[in-house]
Amino acid sequence: MTQRDHPGVAVPPPLIYFGFLAMGWGLHVWLNGPDLGLPLEVRRGLAIGLIIVGLLLDGMAAGLFRRRNTAVEPWKPSTTLVTDGPFRFSRNPIYVGFAITYVGLAVAMDSWFALGLLFPCLLAVDRFVIAREERYLSAKFGADYQAYCDRVRRWL
Repeated sequence: MTQRDHPGVAVPPPLIYFGFLAMGWGLHVWLNGPDLGLPLEVRRGLAIGLIIVGLLLDGMAAGLFRRRNTAVEPWKPSTTLVTDGPFRFSRNPIYVGFAITYVGLAVAMDSWFALGLLFPCLLAVDRFVIAREERYLSAKFGADYQAYCDRVRRWL
């Protein structure tokens, strides 16, 4: 029997974020939910700014993975422990970027429901994705990963 060389994440993390966002939007439409109350120009500017920042953070972090020849996808093997760039400030900058993009999209939707589902979304990502990734990385990289965890926070 061979041991798998990946964290065993069952659902791609972007789908988790988009699933919660879609549920929030659906609730907003179905229940005629409250708007955020921001003027259209402010809402547009805020939404665009957040989406750009989130996507830039994701791109920077994913680019580092690719330059180090290790997989971005959590269902593929990790070959290198990446600890520089945005990984100096967060062990999960890609998920932070997804969260920033999520907020930008919820603002664009003008939906308190979508915004309110961010916390349960982050909880799901933390428990069902990050926990598995951290067990895998700890087993694979041992003391180096533990030292990294001691230096850098999980989220921010």
